[in-house]
Amino acid sequence: MKKWLSLTMIFTLAATMLAACGGGNAEQPADETPAAEQPAAETPAAETPAAEQPAKSDIKIGMVTDFGGVNDNSFNQSAWEGLKAFGDASGIEYNYLQSAQDSDYIPNLNQFVQEGWDLIWGIGFLLQDAMLEVANQNPDAKFAIIDGVVDAPNVASVTFKEHEGAFLVGVVAGLMTESNKIGFVGGIDIPVIQRFEAGFREGIKAVNPDAEVIENYTGSFAAADQGKAAAATMYNQGADIIFHAAGATGDGVFNEAQEQKAAGKNVWVIGVDKDQSITFGNEITLTSMMKRVDQAMQTVSQSLVDGSFTPGIVNLGIAENGVGLPENNPNVPADVLAKVQEFSDKIKNGEIVVPETPVE
Repeated sequence: MKKWLSLTMIFTLAATMLAACGGGNAEQPADETPAAEQPAAETPAAETPAAEQPAKSDIKIGMVTDFGGVNDNSFNQSAWEGLKAFGDASGIEYNYLQSAQDSDYIPNLNQFVQEGWDLIWGIGFLLQDAMLEVANQNPDAKFAIIDGVVDAPNVASVTFKEHEGAFLVGVVAGLMTESNKIGFVGGIDIPVIQRFEAGFREGIKAVNPDAEVIENYTGSFAAADQGKAAAATMYNQGADIIFHAAGATGDGVFNEAQEQKAAGKNVWVIGVDKDQSITFGNEITLTSMMKRVDQAMQTVSQSLVDGSFTPGIVNLGIAENGVGLPENNPNVPADVLAKVQEFSDKIKNGEIVVPETPVE
């Protein structure tokens, strides 16, 4: 399948768009109701100079979540914030349909098709099969998916090199652990989550081969209680840092860390997908593995508006600014950040190739 846009062009454009949007929505919690039920912008039109308001567009872009939902403080929320920021800046119509279970994927995708939406996003690997079926049945519709590869002539597939970003937070964990026990909480055991674990383990091993990694796949991206229970077990086993790649299940990891901190234990969580210190605070968030889903959403959506939308596959890693650490890391010492940069440069120039599965 042919490549969709050059990677450098994609993230140059994304950075420009993000600056144009002010980046403000990326740090706000997602709205709890679909956008179609709310005003298109958060500031009343009367308070905004006419010159600053985007021209109204007839283009409609929809998004189907997996069952983590747009308030998962992680993956789906980052996607929704990216689409919302783009919609508010460009004047397009945008909305989402939330999936409560796997059986909702095809009906939700088909609803957007039947209503004539111009681009339909699927968020997550779990929508891959459903999108392939719907895309094949509707060859004139345009689709895009995050974290899946759909081999159809009307689908743009955006994937990330999670293992590269996870390697960097593994370096942080390996250098900052005091107990030499580190936890990893995954959601569903699928390739994308395995990439998180694989990179995390390799980053730890690169700087602290004596550290023990304890892992637990909860089997869900929407079970905070299971995340909390997994974290409690790990902290009680002596882990002092836990990295989660579990969507809303990870909320429970943070909740347990808060309780452990209150009890006097020096424990940390490494967040995922977005800067989770914004939601859970710097008191328990050591750092986060940023996965710039919001920028990818904006970039592909802009290509539709520009008339340059081209199906195909793109894979975004450190070199493409698709994964990495947040800009601000107040809990990570300068010498550790310097080591992170050193390894980041080695990955970027090919000196280090990070494995994609824990068994490699």
